[in-house]
Amino acid sequence: MGAPFGATSTTDDVLDGLDLSGLRVLVTGVSAGLGIETARALSAHGAKVIGTARDIAKGRRVTGDGIELIELDLGNLASVRARTDELLSQGDAFDLIIANAGVMATPFGRTADGFETQFGTNHLGHFVLVNRLAPLLKAGSRVVMLASAGHRHGDVDLDDPGFERADYTPFGAYGRSKTANILFAVEFDRRHKRHGVRASAVHPGTIRTELVRHMEDGVLDRIIDQMNETARATDTPEVVWKSVPQGAATTLWAGVRADADLVGGRYCEDCHVAEPVANDPAIRHGVRAYATDPERAKALWALSEEMVGEVFAA
Repeated sequence: MGAPFGATSTTDDVLDGLDLSGLRVLVTGVSAGLGIETARALSAHGAKVIGTARDIAKGRRVTGDGIELIELDLGNLASVRARTDELLSQGDAFDLIIANAGVMATPFGRTADGFETQFGTNHLGHFVLVNRLAPLLKAGSRVVMLASAGHRHGDVDLDDPGFERADYTPFGAYGRSKTANILFAVEFDRRHKRHGVRASAVHPGTIRTELVRHMEDGVLDRIIDQMNETARATDTPEVVWKSVPQGAATTLWAGVRADADLVGGRYCEDCHVAEPVANDPAIRHGVRAYATDPERAKALWALSEEMVGEVFAA
């Protein structure tokens, strides 16, 4: 399953012919970009979608009537815990959780809980959210973490996750947080697959969305130009921009279309499972070995529990 799909596939391509009636899905970050499209496509095919948004008014303006919205700030664990307590008290199961929300290349800052902004929001916020909702995931359910090829910019630093000693760089911190998203999927899948619950991480591709709002005008274009110069010099493919529907396609492929045993514990791109590649800055595709290392995944899990002050059963 999945052979017909690739880099140019869209959400509608991936979901073509699927009736998702009865499927209950949680999607974080539905007020912009990939989140809007992901929620739209799922809802259009019959799924019941619950979307989270930090700015609930903005979320209501951009989502359709069929999307249920809840206010949630991943950069504030009190918000995460309050919303998950409400969902747990309701007791309604989820078939799919898509950890879509995130920030990229922010100036140095800290979350409400004192964590470095990107690690705290992209990883720790979702770490608490997904783990707290795990009791609502029945056999056959899946979790999809929005990671990125940007994981090549940095492995997690288990000794200095908050840049207390290392020099902070916006993309270095982003890379760490995206590596953490992949490692979380690896360990969550290991812990839950015996109960029929699987987790994957995905790279959506290079897309223009609000994710670049923290970058100065022109910076992203200059980065892409530099990458393409390197590609031409090394006779490798240049960066190809994706549309938002193309960018959200791999999320839905991993979440509802691909075989669970194929994508469980894996990193996916362009609607297929990515292969391990060398840690070479010129290589943009594939997954770096450190991002899927099961021992690093276990170590990050333990560190994350310590940081958030909450232990989650294996």
